[in-house]
Amino acid sequence: MADTPSPVSDADFARFCEFFYRRTGILFTPAKRYFVDRRLAERMQATASRSFAVYLARLRSEANCEIEHLINAFTINETYFYREDHQLRCLTASLLPEVVAGRPAGSAVRIWSMPCSTGEEPYSVALWLLENWPEVDRYDIEIVGSDIDTRALGAAEDGLYGERALMRLNPNLVARYFTPEETRLGPAWRILADLRDSVRFTPCNLTDAADMAGQGRFDVVFCRNVLIYFDDASRRLAADHIYDALVPGGFVCLGHTESMSRISPLFRVCRYDDAIVYRRPREGERV
Repeated sequence: MADTPSPVSDADFARFCEFFYRRTGILFTPAKRYFVDRRLAERMQATASRSFAVYLARLRSEANCEIEHLINAFTINETYFYREDHQLRCLTASLLPEVVAGRPAGSAVRIWSMPCSTGEEPYSVALWLLENWPEVDRYDIEIVGSDIDTRALGAAEDGLYGERALMRLNPNLVARYFTPEETRLGPAWRILADLRDSVRFTPCNLTDAADMAGQGRFDVVFCRNVLIYFDDASRRLAADHIYDALVPGGFVCLGHTESMSRISPLFRVCRYDDAIVYRRPREGERV
């Protein structure tokens, strides 16, 4: 086992927060000091870095994908199926009917879950469409899940979930779309291969313009419960990237504590029976 690394000083903490912020848009305040110190110590020990200066040099040299390991260690992946399902009701009752209006059968419809964590959200979208949207077979639907955490993406592709992740699904749905497995951590359920194949997963950084542009444009973007971790400048940058990622008239759904109106003037507020969402104005339409 590597030697225990030296403690992180206040100056080191500030330098690390600046480095991490520039790479991810996520800002850690002194209130997160314990969390940061603990995760940093784990990565420093894993890389045999005896001091923060040595570890920071390793990060800046891009050695052995350490920045990827670091981001994976610091990101939070707490979610479950059918979380904030009022937005799923809104998706099939209001958003998709607007998206496909005037489009011929067979047209592409693109839905993006960003960040998608370990896959519960994009799989929820796929499952919800199968169960609740009679038009699902008339269109070429592509669902993409993206996250900055490559470890989470690996888990998403694996599609194996514990009891807590499935707590909002009724037993009938679980029986139809999952197969039970016994793991060393206890009982788990793997989502069926056909449903796994209906979602494509890809890494993406919400604050990286090239990353975002590389995914193309979408009709609906779910970007929930992540902007709360950003400061104002990073939120505006992310909002600009989401705007560019939407087709004109496309929708973005945020978490229930987030409001695009407080971040960016680019979007139109749309109030539906089930949810408030935000829309990129159509060509020639004013906000």
